[in-house]
Amino acid sequence: MVRKVVVTAAGLGTRLLPMSKELPKEMLPIFVKGDKGVILKPLLQALFEQLYVFGFRDFCFVVGRGKRSIEDHFTPDWDFVRRLNDKGKHNLTGELQKFYNMIESSKIAFINQPEPRGFGHAVLTAKLFVEGEPFMVCAGDTYIVSKDNVFLKRMVEAFSENVSAVLLLQKVSNPRGYGIAVVEPAESISGVYKVLKVVEKPELPPSDLAIMPFYIFKPEVLEVLEGLKPGVGGEIQLTDAIQGLIERGRRVLAVTLEDDEVRLDIGTPETYRDALQLSYSSILEHGR
Repeated sequence: MVRKVVVTAAGLGTRLLPMSKELPKEMLPIFVKGDKGVILKPLLQALFEQLYVFGFRDFCFVVGRGKRSIEDHFTPDWDFVRRLNDKGKHNLTGELQKFYNMIESSKIAFINQPEPRGFGHAVLTAKLFVEGEPFMVCAGDTYIVSKDNVFLKRMVEAFSENVSAVLLLQKVSNPRGYGIAVVEPAESISGVYKVLKVVEKPELPPSDLAIMPFYIFKPEVLEVLEGLKPGVGGEIQLTDAIQGLIERGRRVLAVTLEDDEVRLDIGTPETYRDALQLSYSSILEHGR
């Protein structure tokens, strides 16, 4: 059973400068469906709420220098709600109240990554939070639009006692900018793949299957991370740790995004523009 989630939000967001100098990119808004129509929410809040609705209650946010606004946002401000209600603006407080209630019925920890040393290192900083349990990892700058969150359901159902990791994959047109997986169909499991090899940002990609930043791991991945040397970009890469699991003979499986599931990525100005367009059109077309 997977109960805990590690959400990484410690990167500098340099590709979004100067905006991201003071405002974490994870706090950029996307369009979501609210009780009274289309509204804007920070992507990180939308991700948290998606995970909460799925059933997760134990969260660890890995943050870095300059990310104080994330902790502030995830600290309920009931006085602000009361002041709006006292002014008769009840129609403006509903979404905040739901969000705050989710926070107060969850266990949330914040762990500081003092300097950006890579996605893998950010996950490693959450070792004390994991406490030897299986856990999910999500990047705080990516959101998946999925009816009833079924992509999470597929991932959880693929995870079992003899599986060390479950990845989420998507076919992409330019795989050189991603971690890439080579797979084959898993025996007797429809829609699930056995991962044979992974590589981070290869010059000659061995496939077009990109690894999306949603994972389920057994805690042994932390042991592999502790022994890694810096990889691509001089950083500790989570992809290298997954390859380490494979080389140890561990079973790593993957599921893929369906055609009607939409990935929102806010890592660059271009992908953020697309995220706004896609999130708005998804609500209009599919109601989610």
